Amino acid sequence: MELKFGEYRLRHFRRGDEPSIAANINDRKIERYTLNIPYPYDLKCAREWVGFNLKLYRKKQSPQLNLAIDLAGEVIGGIGLFSISGHRAELGYWLGVKHWGKGIVTAAVRTLTRHALKELKLLRVYATVLPVNKASARVLQKAGYKYEGRMVKQHLKRGKPQDALLFAKTR
Repeated sequence: MELKFGEYRLRHFRRGDEPSIAANINDRKIERYTLNIPYPYDLKCAREWVGFNLKLYRKKQSPQLNLAIDLAGEVIGGIGLFSISGHRAELGYWLGVKHWGKGIVTAAVRTLTRHALKELKLLRVYATVLPVNKASARVLQKAGYKYEGRMVKQHLKRGKPQDALLFAKTR
């Protein structure tokens, strides 16, 4: 699978991506704003992630789809749909800090959401963001997602309850 937007591509992860994944994701700022990305994030973590996805891609029906955000062969971020169930899926993403503020994630969210609603025939794509992650909330709004509310103590991060802001786009 490959989806293009500008000079970027959304594509499957593949062997050889590990160094660029580790280089772009290994930042405390990314860990701060996400729920499941650890810091430090080393080559071992990247190898496990790529291996996990290679197995996932072989399944005919999978509850998730993870794609690399590729710029000239380098993985600068990731985006995916998970908890795919029936008519809906949850969206998640990350981007290397040196690429922040360029509209890349907004374009990637628009591209994958369009694919989910048109090609996968989903009726609803939703995402949650931690309240501290104001930039991610703006990304979703710019991509056409509507704010649906605050979910109190929705997640646990490092054992502590975290609220989440819920956004969704529907067909």
